[in-house]
Amino acid sequence: MISCGQEPPLPKPRSYPKVVYPPKVYRPFTETYCPFTFQYPNYAEVQKDTSYFGKKPVNDCWFDLYIPNFDCRLYCTYYPIGTTKDLDQLVADAFKLGREHSSRANYIDEIPYHKSAKLNGMIFDYDGPAATPFQFYLTDSTQHFFKAALYFNTQVRPDSLKPVTEFVKKDLIHLMNTFGWK
Repeated sequence: MISCGQEPPLPKPRSYPKVVYPPKVYRPFTETYCPFTFQYPNYAEVQKDTSYFGKKPVNDCWFDLYIPNFDCRLYCTYYPIGTTKDLDQLVADAFKLGREHSSRANYIDEIPYHKSAKLNGMIFDYDGPAATPFQFYLTDSTQHFFKAALYFNTQVRPDSLKPVTEFVKKDLIHLMNTFGWK
């Protein structure tokens, strides 16, 4: 009886949870099982891969940078050039993986990366509902090849993920800018 004299209830507008961004503090990656170092965010965890589709990984230097605050992972793989694949094949595989998301992405920006004569690569920056918003590879073109891809453990909604994605991308660019071979 009390509710009969009031206006009909309206549904609440759609809202998204508030995201609390951690401070940008970095620490060095100095694991002995990898021939490189870089700086990664304090809020990320290094998780070494022990299984790759039920088998031992191709290289001991396969790991993930897991970011629990955003439930996302940067899948990192390393290949010594010439032991399992040559440079041309590794680069072709990186482009193939990068272009597999083109059917879902609205746009892929392929950005050449050049830090020095011993550190070059390519960035794949995706816009739209692709499974990954960011991938890259780094190489010295003679001995080392490092590849990484970012994935969020959620349904792809680029509009709602965009602020978090942009926040994490800045950390990945910092990782690339501090990357060096041992």
